[in-house]
Amino acid sequence: MNTNIKSVIIGTGNYTPVNAVLNTYFLEHQFLEKNGDLIPRENGEIISKFQDITEIEERRYADPNHRASDLGYLAAVNAIESSGVDPETLDYLVVAHNFGDITPGSTRPDVLPSLASRIKQKLGIKNPDCVAYDLPFGCPGWLQGMIQADYFIRSGDAKRILIIGTETLSRVTDPHDRDTMIFADGAGATILEGQVNTEAGILAHKTQTHALEEAYYLYSDKSNNPELISDEVYIKMDGRKIYEYALKNVPLVIEHALKKSGTELSDIKKVLVHQANGKMDEAILKRLFKLYGIKEIPHDIMPMTISTFGNSSVATVPTLLDLILKNQLEPHEFNPGDKIVLASVGAGMNINAMVYRF
Repeated sequence: MNTNIKSVIIGTGNYTPVNAVLNTYFLEHQFLEKNGDLIPRENGEIISKFQDITEIEERRYADPNHRASDLGYLAAVNAIESSGVDPETLDYLVVAHNFGDITPGSTRPDVLPSLASRIKQKLGIKNPDCVAYDLPFGCPGWLQGMIQADYFIRSGDAKRILIIGTETLSRVTDPHDRDTMIFADGAGATILEGQVNTEAGILAHKTQTHALEEAYYLYSDKSNNPELISDEVYIKMDGRKIYEYALKNVPLVIEHALKKSGTELSDIKKVLVHQANGKMDEAILKRLFKLYGIKEIPHDIMPMTISTFGNSSVATVPTLLDLILKNQLEPHEFNPGDKIVLASVGAGMNINAMVYRF
């Protein structure tokens, strides 16, 4: 590894669908328990409790004519335009997702060819040395793509890499499962470039996979409605176990990344964490600061988008990053020299964290 090279973000982009779906949309749904029993509460009460826990008020759903690769392409165009680079100079094009391209009305994934190849073709990149591949890694997929890109760049194998996170989770949700209200659609993208003689860039990162007991905390299964006879399967989760797992392990992974980078938590200006659940993210932050014996948590250290965008999986963190860099999430901003943490947790169960300096 060349320690003189740092991986620097030179462009970011996102594509957030315009279709806002309010919580009131679910008032007419029939929510059932996993065993098929009717939940013995009015939908208004179910939705109110859901909003209190997750802080989600609305989410975005993709247009019917858009699939995940389309959202990823639009985010990539946005990132390329912001960077000003020629896409033909990209050495890798990495696309993180979990369900591939899904046509409305079906939950069947389409991943042949890969989404990365589809997006490369949409971008019109002719260069065969621009290697395009997909990365399924749960919600931490985009950040894991950033980590892989950092290794490629510091090894001298690449100069510029485009990393995309894109998902249409609304198409794999069970209308009879209250957890369907969490999920959303969207895409985010970043371009990393290897630079020398700079203090900016990726400082350190850490990844873990806990699979012995935790692998199936998120999984695919049939509808909660036993009368719905279909071969379709939907995204399912054990919310309580995920909450406990994330609260226990995410702060430790962030702490590990901070130690590798030689950075104190008190030097961190922002913590950009996967927008999974508002209350869970707040609990993770409190547990992180408790590890360092810090009682006073800066009120603006953790920007949030979940209330209006919902949980768009691999797209949440790059979208959040892009909005702040483009001054679209005021008063949050990044200044030269600022150090931030990016972190995510999701299916697998996987966790990763990165320390970055502007």
